[in-house]
Amino acid sequence: MKIAIAQINPIIGDLSGNAQKILEMAQQAVKKGARLLLTPELSLCGYPPRDLLLNPSFLAAMTINLQQLARDLPVNLAVLVGTVTPNYQAHITGEKSLFNSIALLENGEIKQFFHKRLLPTYDVFDEHRYFAAGQEANYFTLDNINVGVTICEDLWNDEEFWGKRSYVANPIADLAILGVDLIVNLSASPYSLGKQGCREAMLKHSAVRFQQPVIYTNQVGGNDDLIFDGRSFALNRQGEVMCRTKGFESDLITVEFDEAQRDLQLSSVALAYESEDEEIWHALVLGVRDYAQKCRFSQVVLGLSGGIDSALVATIATEALGKENVFGVLMPSPYSSEHSISDALALAGNLGIKTQILPIGELMQSFDNSLLELFAGTEFGLAEENIQSRIRGNLLMAIANKFGYLLLSTGNKSEMAVGYCTLYGDMNGGLAVIADVPKTRVYSLCRWLNRSQEIIPQNVLTKPPSAELKPGQVDQDSLPPYEILDDILQRLIHNHQSVGEIVAAGHDSVVVDRVIQMVARAEFKRRQAPPGLKITDRAFGTGWRMPIASDWSAIKSNYHNIAVYS
Repeated sequence: MKIAIAQINPIIGDLSGNAQKILEMAQQAVKKGARLLLTPELSLCGYPPRDLLLNPSFLAAMTINLQQLARDLPVNLAVLVGTVTPNYQAHITGEKSLFNSIALLENGEIKQFFHKRLLPTYDVFDEHRYFAAGQEANYFTLDNINVGVTICEDLWNDEEFWGKRSYVANPIADLAILGVDLIVNLSASPYSLGKQGCREAMLKHSAVRFQQPVIYTNQVGGNDDLIFDGRSFALNRQGEVMCRTKGFESDLITVEFDEAQRDLQLSSVALAYESEDEEIWHALVLGVRDYAQKCRFSQVVLGLSGGIDSALVATIATEALGKENVFGVLMPSPYSSEHSISDALALAGNLGIKTQILPIGELMQSFDNSLLELFAGTEFGLAEENIQSRIRGNLLMAIANKFGYLLLSTGNKSEMAVGYCTLYGDMNGGLAVIADVPKTRVYSLCRWLNRSQEIIPQNVLTKPPSAELKPGQVDQDSLPPYEILDDILQRLIHNHQSVGEIVAAGHDSVVVDRVIQMVARAEFKRRQAPPGLKITDRAFGTGWRMPIASDWSAIKSNYHNIAVYS
């Protein structure tokens, strides 16, 4: 039996449009001789639908579209479609009123429903808000082949692989007990760096442990801050990769289930990426492209400072949307260096994007005159420095409003972590492209971009980073060197290490304490930041839930040897 994997890019809430994508994939699958087509988790409505699920009319429309899709699909092709179904026992059991489900469609009918059993509530996931957990192992029989059905998280509870259980049930083990011939998994698994290796290692372990071939089907595309990388794959009983789809784009491939061998046969295997930088690049390009297009923007604007962050964002945007759709604005102040202009123009020339120079010196003077009496007797400081950033933010927002552009924010993760950014200034924007990219990774990505030809001007890569808000300013006047800062932040935010552990790793305790204080104070800024594309397992987005009104300093001083984050 030939099985097709439809790696689709849905638009959340676009029920008819998503159904059409599934139908088109089904028609292609039939041409390839497929008998069964797999689509991702919640493929009909897109993942994550969030509070759209609280709208009864949306749920009713989903049912209507599912029924129509069943009628439209080619005959003799069985299709698994991700959808939402009612929990009719909710009023008795006190559970949530919905299931996260897979529908089996065949010959014009909805044949069967299968419900997700394990509902994640960590990081960006909040499925207990909407769904009840399925209680039974799910499988169906097609042409004498018993196909076990799991949905995303159902795979992530193998106690032998993880060294523990996070849920009571292990759906894969339950299906193995039932003696199914094949396990399929329909997922909407968000991207983070290194996650694909974890997926393949985890499923290899399960395939070998339970002697079950496994087909993993993942969603692709950008939805708000989340990026879905696709990279669906299939493993035989020995845990060997029999097929793998492309990363970060829609794809359709088939794999053969050999009934005599009761195993999968080798098919098309897309290559893995050569480096982390290459993988991150494709993720960010997809994230920008989908965010703009799904929010109905065709053009973007950003400030070009001559620095490395705006250079990287401009390059990503150009790749995502085309050079004709990217507009860079240079806004020099009296404190700007000559190279801030020349480097920005050199970058724009390399990319072929449009630019405009808008000097802000006169605007700064107007602000100074307005505040002269009120600020009398005080010294020049952060308030005056930040006015420059807010002038630039106002100009960029005016351009975005006037021409219907999407404003891209250019701040990196290191700056966002410690608050080295200005509310209503450089934080303005509709999308923060590199908000989950540490400064050291920004440099690494730019060096990777320049591997064969110069895209990022060499001076941008070598000059000391600076906000240029006062004479001679460089970032290291206010921050530890980025190599030190990023390592501390990695240990603190991602690894949940205690102050004592970070110091034991070689960092100065005074510096560590200062970084923690900066991270804590900046929480109110991060809460007001635009959505940022998530590429790590701990991003400042929907999965980050720290309080604003809190006292981390007490945690730091009183619990010096336990994790600051837990």
